[in-house]
Amino acid sequence: MIVQRIFSQIVVGILGIYLAILFVPGVSIISGEFTEQGIKILVIIGTVFGLINFFIKPIISFITLPLRIITLGLFGLVINITMIWIVDIVFTELTVSGFSALFWTSIIVWFLSCMIPTNKYSKS
Repeated sequence: MIVQRIFSQIVVGILGIYLAILFVPGVSIISGEFTEQGIKILVIIGTVFGLINFFIKPIISFITLPLRIITLGLFGLVINITMIWIVDIVFTELTVSGFSALFWTSIIVWFLSCMIPTNKYSKS
């Protein structure tokens, strides 16, 4: 069950970064998107991003619960942008230039996480 949730977060991370590279201006991988090295870097970055979303994001979401309640959930967008910004800082190969690129990348990741089920509440 937990392994399935981790795997789905990793898939969301890889697909989210990939779609952001394709469609969001200002998001790119320095080594080239469609080379073998670029694909390896994309998989590594997406995996780390998925693991950060699985392990760190719930802790930050719990700590900022009052802010998320006051803002009717919009502070969750700030949390998503922060997670992408952390990955951008850690990996020099990934370039996310500007707030609009961070915003649209977080929207893509949010949409994918809504589309790919994580089975968070199932009893199986």
